[in-house]
Amino acid sequence: MKQLSNNSVHLDLRGTPCPVNFIRCRLAIEGLDPDQSLQVELDAGEPLAMVIPGLRDAGHHVEIIHEAKGWARLLVVRCAC
Repeated sequence: MKQLSNNSVHLDLRGTPCPVNFIRCRLAIEGLDPDQSLQVELDAGEPLAMVIPGLRDAGHHVEIIHEAKGWARLLVVRCAC
């Protein structure tokens, strides 16, 4: 995990299998203050299909900010919940 700025952290999980990538995202988010953000890179397919709904169900704001062949970068903003 790499700190990008005071309000953003970067996590590259390309090549990380499910459900490990979801667990690592959740752990990274737990270390953030409310309204801080996490940029996470995930492989296309099952990782995106599992991580996005799981984080949204937990109340976090999730959007895809970059898509490339075989992977995508998400911006996740931790909820104040």
